[in-house]
Amino acid sequence: MSRTVPVPQGLPMERDAGPFAPPRDISRLREARPVSPMVFPDGHEGWIVTGYDAVRRLMADTRFSSRQDIGVLHVPYETPGMPAPTEPSPQIPGLFIAMDPPDHTRLRRKLTGAFTVKRMKQLEEHISDIVERQLDELARLAPPVDLVKEFALPVPSLVICALLGVPYADRETFQVNSAKFLEKDVSLDEKMAAYSGLTTYLAGLVTRKRAAPGEDILSDLARHDDLTIEELTGMAFLLLLAGHETTANMLALGTFALLEHPEQLAELRANPALMPGAVEELLRYLSIADIFYRYATEDIELGGETIGKGSTVVVSLLAANHDPQRFDNPDTLDIHRTARGHLSFGHGIHQCLGQQLARIEMRAGFEGLLRRFPALELAVPAGEVKLKTDMNIYGVHELPVTWTETAR
Repeated sequence: MSRTVPVPQGLPMERDAGPFAPPRDISRLREARPVSPMVFPDGHEGWIVTGYDAVRRLMADTRFSSRQDIGVLHVPYETPGMPAPTEPSPQIPGLFIAMDPPDHTRLRRKLTGAFTVKRMKQLEEHISDIVERQLDELARLAPPVDLVKEFALPVPSLVICALLGVPYADRETFQVNSAKFLEKDVSLDEKMAAYSGLTTYLAGLVTRKRAAPGEDILSDLARHDDLTIEELTGMAFLLLLAGHETTANMLALGTFALLEHPEQLAELRANPALMPGAVEELLRYLSIADIFYRYATEDIELGGETIGKGSTVVVSLLAANHDPQRFDNPDTLDIHRTARGHLSFGHGIHQCLGQQLARIEMRAGFEGLLRRFPALELAVPAGEVKLKTDMNIYGVHELPVTWTETAR
């Protein structure tokens, strides 16, 4: 393995090889040095991990902390409530994604019953009904339409609102603030205003649920007297943000990818039994939630390198999911691939709680869309689709589509 690879200055995340391909710089970095030193924009030296095996080992190793109050976040994004980039970020009550055991364990355990595979499977019919109703609405529109606005965003928003007990009528408030919060290049004041708008709304909601609980996940959480309103608010924020933004982007970007691979789309339409595997492959191929941060709590050996105590470590799930050491021809979309083992939902104690829910939504969403709109196509050239290169979750801002016929 070469040790002469230049040390990257900042995150090499410019998607310069097409809308679905990883950045060329990050692919070259993984090939040369999967665990590589890097220099952050403020001059701080840290590490970036891009190889599949190294990423998987790191995410399973609790010596790499998720607590950003013990590290220094040198790039202005990922965790809410963030002060200036050269200061540690304070711990946010309830935001267990940025906690270590035992705090992480205590909070996450409150939710494990809500997201079991059995409970998610019981929701399949309800989710299919939501998808079909939204497709009915879509079919009533005169094309061209924006698939993000009319399908990809409403479906997971309706699902997560029903699950959490968030009024769907309030969607404009949380969708606008969620989008602003996930923008990369916004001022701290703008990001904090969006975060405050969301948490103020959610604090009021969980307070009402504690007083008069209903049949939903936030009410179930509110029944736990050992959870403070601040913790309930942080948990609600995390569930709402992750519960609609990620799946919405997968539905839209995944549709774009399938439309750009018409032979595989036709095969998938003709044989819906391929859908579960296709969803796993789209998750791997697109890797929309890419960058995560960890902090070394001691000197740790990883991939032949020694990561010093206190180091900031950047983890690229996109690079890991496109590692040719793990997946053959990784930059190719192949719906027949066995993509199980991809890291799109993370790995270790922070692996995504809602992954089964997301899978069910995507299977139902893609299957319904392909069945009901057999002549679906882009309404603009592919190069004109507005990509979310400005956001911390990748996707498309809009996906203009058209069709000549619909099916029941």
